[in-house]
Amino acid sequence: MAKKVLNQNGKYVQELINNIEPDFIFSNKPINRFNLIKNNNNDRGQNKTKQLMQLREQIISIQNCKLNTGSNNLIMGDGDVNSPIMLIGEAPGELEDKSHHAFQGEIGSLLKKMLSAINIKIEKVYITYSINFRPPEDRKPTAHEIKRYSIFLKEHISIINPKIIILMGSTAMEAVTGLNNKISSERGKWKEIILRDKSFPIMITFSPSYLIRYPENKKFSWEDLKKIKKKIQDLNINI
Repeated sequence: MAKKVLNQNGKYVQELINNIEPDFIFSNKPINRFNLIKNNNNDRGQNKTKQLMQLREQIISIQNCKLNTGSNNLIMGDGDVNSPIMLIGEAPGELEDKSHHAFQGEIGSLLKKMLSAINIKIEKVYITYSINFRPPEDRKPTAHEIKRYSIFLKEHISIINPKIIILMGSTAMEAVTGLNNKISSERGKWKEIILRDKSFPIMITFSPSYLIRYPENKKFSWEDLKKIKKKIQDLNINI
């Protein structure tokens, strides 16, 4: 695993070396560009689904992990695998563990409202967690657990290949950037992570579960959401 480097420009660099060899298909038939685009989208989605299934098997096979053995289900992710926006939360809770789905109950309702406030439907976003299993008694994941699962999370990001990443909560922040500062000092600032020589803009913000406990901080999340909306506009992202 490559070492994380924090440079003076605020970029969080994680380089993973992969050999990528394109497959070329030749045909004498005239090119139907519209069908080609449609088929490429379908192929891309199918390829991502296959890669996610392989990643899921790797996570399930983790040995000597209390998170793995102490929960009922692995929560991989929900939403559109081809979405330009990837939202990463902290860890599943009891409702998620029972339902097999991310962000359920009151937490899910608040997240839906937050995204709707910037005209985004939750089903148009790909959502997942930093830790794929529910921690015992919903405790905060340890630094060791965060580091261990961050390897799979970064592979997860590379597969989805989003244009914007939203990190909700301190666990997500630490898993992706390596920062373990107070989230209040890091939220609301566009940062950058590099995976496999590709740059991803990231926004750190409070998790919905935190906002339910401390609703007075919703005003700060609203400021973060407005910055996310502007970035979507600046990058001409259609969602």
